[in-house]
Amino acid sequence: MDRSSWKLFLLSCLVFVESSAQDFGQTQFICTSVPKDMDLCTATMQNSGPAEDLKTTVMQLRETVLQQKETIMNQKETIRELTSKLSRCESQSLPAAEGPGGRRPGAKNTMGDVSRGTTDTLAQLGQTLQTLKQRLENLEQYSRGNNTVQANSLKDLLQNKIDDMEKQVLSRVNTLEETKPGPRNDTEQRNRVESTLTSLHHRITDLEKGKDNRPTDKFQLTFPLRTNYMYAKAKRSLPEMYSFSVCLWIKSNASPGVGTPFSYAVPGQANELVLIEWGNNPMEILINDKVAKLPFLINDGKWHHLCITWTTRDGMWEAFQDGVLRGNGENLAPYHPIKPEGVLVLGQEQDTLGGGFDATQAFVGELANLNIWNRKLSIAEIYNLATCNSKAPAGNVFSWTESNIEIFGGATKWTFEPCRSNN
Repeated sequence: MDRSSWKLFLLSCLVFVESSAQDFGQTQFICTSVPKDMDLCTATMQNSGPAEDLKTTVMQLRETVLQQKETIMNQKETIRELTSKLSRCESQSLPAAEGPGGRRPGAKNTMGDVSRGTTDTLAQLGQTLQTLKQRLENLEQYSRGNNTVQANSLKDLLQNKIDDMEKQVLSRVNTLEETKPGPRNDTEQRNRVESTLTSLHHRITDLEKGKDNRPTDKFQLTFPLRTNYMYAKAKRSLPEMYSFSVCLWIKSNASPGVGTPFSYAVPGQANELVLIEWGNNPMEILINDKVAKLPFLINDGKWHHLCITWTTRDGMWEAFQDGVLRGNGENLAPYHPIKPEGVLVLGQEQDTLGGGFDATQAFVGELANLNIWNRKLSIAEIYNLATCNSKAPAGNVFSWTESNIEIFGGATKWTFEPCRSNN
């Protein structure tokens, strides 16, 4: 055999051995010399024994390779399916309970994957809140039999958890509604979520009453987000008033504008009595849709005491912040008495009687001790209220007690004592 034939022979053996070793593992190979000008496959068939046996062997090996490839593809598909299921389970799992300080930095977002449909997301939120409700029921049973510091600690931890979850729920629902209005079924699910939130906070309040025996006026309302469905409502209407004084504690750092701390609407007039700070405008009081600008500066994240007095005679008004007279004026809806049979709402501005809320005008922050009198308070009475003097009067038209207020849409209720809780 000449030198060129040997080169071709060695090369064919080397190529065949390398390719076959990769596919078939341990296999015995036979190398055969091939003439220089002859086709490699033809020569192999002629010089390797019975052609039919060799052909059968090659076909079997080829079939084995194809089966192995198919098996590998099926295994890859199975792995992808398992990975996808695991990812979905992880995204739906709840985070571990955090300490009394609230949600931990970097904690998982319990809202799940943002790319989910509105219906799936809201269903998950409802399920999560139902779990919290069950935990709260367990807490109630524990507290009845263990009136201890541990019970208080457990209640506080759960309240922090609910508050954190509530903010995420309302934020997600609000975002979904703004970006992609859902069908009627989504609205119904959102309403169920809101109802669960309201129920949770009512249960927390009942639990606090039974354990702490605290006064029913020592509480505050918190409105953490601008929404068109988070509010509180007085259970009774205001009477006809020819003068009034309205005072409250308020805390907010919202910008621009803290929103609407309260609004009172009557049939035919949605702006019968409204306190609002909207956009970059100063805080205003509206009476029968007439406006007076108030010299209040409150969006510094600190508690402030506000009082406004008004008389129908000449429409004279005065504005007090933290017990100090800051401004006054006249001709604010003169000789127009405040009408009865209306609806008093906290946290929202009414465009219709008891509704028509606009999220851009919603109050963001905390408020407490809203009291209303059908007379003009004296400077000394207002100062006593701002300094938490024991002689401070309670509203004779509307007084700040839990039995006078209903909460909707997830506004939260916390223990609050003015002056002690300041700043």
